[in-house]
Amino acid sequence: MRETSDNHYERAFENWLIDGQVDYVRADEHKRIGAAGQSVKNFDFLIYARSDRRVIVEVKGRTFHGTSLVGMKGLECWVTQDDVEGLLKWQEALGVDHEAVFVFAYRLIQADVDLDGREAFCYGSDRYVFFAVRADDYAQAMKRRSPKWRTVTLPAEAFRRYAMELASLLH
Repeated sequence: MRETSDNHYERAFENWLIDGQVDYVRADEHKRIGAAGQSVKNFDFLIYARSDRRVIVEVKGRTFHGTSLVGMKGLECWVTQDDVEGLLKWQEALGVDHEAVFVFAYRLIQADVDLDGREAFCYGSDRYVFFAVRADDYAQAMKRRSPKWRTVTLPAEAFRRYAMELASLLH
């Protein structure tokens, strides 16, 4: 079990990568790149999916209090506008063989959750389910959540349309 972050969602995701023997690099997310006033938010991970494809990942941890993932209801998927802008800028800067995604890591609170055929990842005493959404899709479908906090979200139907299992990113 690797413990490289204070964020348990990121630690769970990183351990999912390790368990799956996925090559990756962890970014220093606390630093911003660029000139003062024009810096770009850093991402969390760079995954080497195949020899010709890299995946730029921003992990977003959320808690799922429900008892069923059938219909993918009750899954919070908000992010900041900085998150969206940063991922898209990184994707553009790193080139066509790079794809930016949000990975939503949901910690399951209930002991008995209908996972609708998905597998939970156990990390410590917690269980997680991961979904990925391409940054391009997110940016296209996002709606403002809070102007004050500069947050955006996906409508439920858009999340259901664009959310994919993590394994599909690797192939």
